[in-house]
Amino acid sequence: MTDGADAVSRSRPLALNPGADTWPVMALLGLAAAAWIVTVDRMQGMDMGPGKDLGGFGWFAGVWVVMMAGMMLPSLSPMAVAYSRGAGGGRMGSLGGTLLFAAGYLMVWLVARLIAYALIEGARSLDLGFLGWDEGGRYVAGGVIVGAALYELTPVKRRCLRHCRDSRMLQQRPGAIGALRMGVEQGGFCVGCSWALMAALFALGVMSIAWMVVIAALIAIEKLLPWELLPSGATAVVLVVLGIGVALFPDEVPGLTDPAGSMDTMSSMSM
Repeated sequence: MTDGADAVSRSRPLALNPGADTWPVMALLGLAAAAWIVTVDRMQGMDMGPGKDLGGFGWFAGVWVVMMAGMMLPSLSPMAVAYSRGAGGGRMGSLGGTLLFAAGYLMVWLVARLIAYALIEGARSLDLGFLGWDEGGRYVAGGVIVGAALYELTPVKRRCLRHCRDSRMLQQRPGAIGALRMGVEQGGFCVGCSWALMAALFALGVMSIAWMVVIAALIAIEKLLPWELLPSGATAVVLVVLGIGVALFPDEVPGLTDPAGSMDTMSSMSM
């Protein structure tokens, strides 16, 4: 396999056949739409600022899976189509396999976020007061976002993004277990591609619908547009500007909830 910017620039998202490829795309988009509806309903009245208390382990796990379905399934659609093309077995058979493929994909994101939950709640228990929003919290949040921008430019990001964009990288495996395994493998590359963007979401407010939409849009742009290096570079620029704004001018950042004005403050924030 060829690595580096040249190989990345040659990868292309899968071209869809408007006839045969419509139904797996519609299935995933339907699931994503339902997940967004549930997410918006659950987030009503919640604190959407940085440093939000993540709640109980079980509650967060359930919320996170639904959030990931809404945010990530649309950009998974071309890979799901590639799986469906190779699976065969008729429409209903490949539909079941496609759903297993998506389930394996979401399982990886669940594991990744539960690890993040353990780290964040562990640091929260230390009661690090210097991370209060009016002290160091906003600088930590800004630093996390700028760090996400720098990750956009790394070779690891480029390699993982290639796997997320190029359907030729998807290795077909037979049967239900094969579909689940393929989803897990694809989810692993997607975590490698997008974990820093998710860290930026935590820094901006993990329960904020507005920031969820922004991060989901950046992920979709990187994975679905026919160009690759340009969207990644544009994402890096956006994140740098946003990180500087959060650190130095948080009151001027549209959609950013000031934790100092809510019950859940940054006094226990960890990033």
